[in-house]
Amino acid sequence: MATIPPWRRLQTDEIPWIANDFRLAGKNAIEAGFDGIEIHGAHGYLIDQFLKDQVNDRMDEYGGTLENSCRFALEVVEAVANEISPDRVGIRLSPYANYNDCGDSNLEKLALYMAAESLSKYNILYCHAVEPRMIKVGEKLETPHSLLPMRRAFKGTFMVAGGYDREDGNRAVDENYADLVAYGRIFLANPDLPRRFELNAPLNKYNRSTFYLSDPVIGYTDYPFLDSSNL
Repeated sequence: MATIPPWRRLQTDEIPWIANDFRLAGKNAIEAGFDGIEIHGAHGYLIDQFLKDQVNDRMDEYGGTLENSCRFALEVVEAVANEISPDRVGIRLSPYANYNDCGDSNLEKLALYMAAESLSKYNILYCHAVEPRMIKVGEKLETPHSLLPMRRAFKGTFMVAGGYDREDGNRAVDENYADLVAYGRIFLANPDLPRRFELNAPLNKYNRSTFYLSDPVIGYTDYPFLDSSNL
């Protein structure tokens, strides 16, 4: 078995090569037939690690200030948008979350900077933001924060996710809190979720132990479809 080398800080001159890898991935996705791509800038992964000052302690042009901490994320967005067109690009962000100990000292400032002063100028198709209440994976907590300022600042389609049910999702769109609502866990357990929402039908309960834990993936596809003839 190959050993995994210890983590290390990226050298400054390596970072543009990483952004170029995102560009190439976007190009390959379109050539493979996808309509577009969503850049994963959330949940404590690489882009999120640059964004959050509790992880990013760099003092070069990729850290030390809010603008510098956001530089890598925006270089990735720019590279991918230039390659495949901005109207094929979305990004997922979790500015309020602390996944993998990836938190920030000024959550709202980070969210607004990314939405207003940065992402909007690239005219990407959408921004997909995780609700502040989803501070930890799978936990829905009370919080004074809201995505509404970020939604107002972003000049494009705004998508939200994080612990939504049918009623919450309808209310978010009706009240112009969001343009779209993303569903994850309940969609895995209900592959016919749009139809169930349409009929306000009961949902299968999801079981995390069946989610993406084996190769090939099995389990979550075995949830029963709705038999609307009984409704």
